[in-house]
Amino acid sequence: MKLDVNVLRYLSKDDFRVLTAVEMGMRNHEIVPCELIDRIARLKHGGTYKVLKNLLKHKLVHHDSSKYDGFRLTYLGYDFLAIKTLVNRGMFNGVGRQIGVGKESDIFEVVKEDGTVLAMKLHRLGRVSFRAVKSKRDYLRHRSSYNWLYLSRLAALKEFAFMKALEEHGFPVPQAVDCNRHCVLMSLVPGYPLVQVRELQNPDVVFETIIAAVIRLAEHGLIHCDFNEFNIMIDDDEKVTMIDFPQMVSVSHPNAQMYFDRDVECIYKFFAKRYNMSFDENENDSDGLEVDINEVGRPQFSEINKNSGFLDRELAASGFTRKDQDELEKLIEGELENHSDSDDEGTADEEDEEDEEDINNTNVKQLESLNLAKEDVNHQAGDDKHDDNQQVGDEHDPEEEEEEEAESEDDPELEKSLSKQRKKAIQAAHRGKRNFASRNTYKDKGGKSSQNSKVHKQLSGW
Repeated sequence: MKLDVNVLRYLSKDDFRVLTAVEMGMRNHEIVPCELIDRIARLKHGGTYKVLKNLLKHKLVHHDSSKYDGFRLTYLGYDFLAIKTLVNRGMFNGVGRQIGVGKESDIFEVVKEDGTVLAMKLHRLGRVSFRAVKSKRDYLRHRSSYNWLYLSRLAALKEFAFMKALEEHGFPVPQAVDCNRHCVLMSLVPGYPLVQVRELQNPDVVFETIIAAVIRLAEHGLIHCDFNEFNIMIDDDEKVTMIDFPQMVSVSHPNAQMYFDRDVECIYKFFAKRYNMSFDENENDSDGLEVDINEVGRPQFSEINKNSGFLDRELAASGFTRKDQDELEKLIEGELENHSDSDDEGTADEEDEEDEEDINNTNVKQLESLNLAKEDVNHQAGDDKHDDNQQVGDEHDPEEEEEEEAESEDDPELEKSLSKQRKKAIQAAHRGKRNFASRNTYKDKGGKSSQNSKVHKQLSGW
């Protein structure tokens, strides 16, 4: 869709208010009903339907009455909202020519008040040429429902964050200025895409610079995933600049090695074809462009030191999970696996020893309590029967002790009291543990079993 900014001159505050109302309604509506637009806009003198008619004439909204009467934003209307916001912020005051078209975005020149020229990138996901966004890009994460405007906004926010972080770490990228909705404002790179450059004075130096940038990105935890001649800018001094960052992923991504090898292969193939550079490829290849990935001198993903930085963690790049973050924190603290294993085994042995000591102590306490209870019972029985025969400091005869034991065995009341004392001691030793009966014992209250028990008690009483 062609961006005609001349329409902006003729749009009033009410027009932008209604456009904003449609945008707010699209958060939970695919087609926003006219009544909801009217309630959100709240124009002072009414006239929402008149404003919608004017916006429809300029193709800023789309009308749909298949299920109910409603409207939705178009990319042109979303462009106008983003441009109006950036103009109000004072970022620029004029839009120039279109300088780039891609499958996911359009790029325009914009001018500031002091005459500085910037680049404005408008993300336009959902074009017919590239609709497999959900499978090719990781913008949605865990979300299932989406629309193209929302996906474009996520892509712009992600690219702005990556561009800002890479600039702070000294990577050759454009300067990120501002971002709003699906629009990213950046500095204009003086140069041309590498695909348009036919000759280079020092192709070897440019090639080494580009490969070094790929390796340095991986050392900082990121992979470009689309590093080719279309996303590399080069100026008259053969200075290289990287562009296009929404699809970047972490080195912890499951397909990180495949993406890294693909980026390297694209650079090797392009320089071999365009600038006739030889990389000791196989002579049997018919086209002369196939290059062995495992060749000596070619960067390998497994050999790269990935501890220079953790930009994937800072920016929450695709593929970087919480588990990876925990592992990185352990590496930073300097914990070694051998020490951790030995510590774990030692703590486990100590815990087992402590458990065994606790069990032994409880058993000893239970035995001591049983012995004390038995001694108390014997002393009580001896005091009741033989108070007259006991004297302080006198020794008992063995014959009298045998007679006392025989009498205690013949006395049934004494045995009952001893058994009761033993039961109490056992219960105290078990620390109040109770044996819970099964639920079936409570099911037949008042039934045959309870009646039989009552009859049994009566017979035993007789």
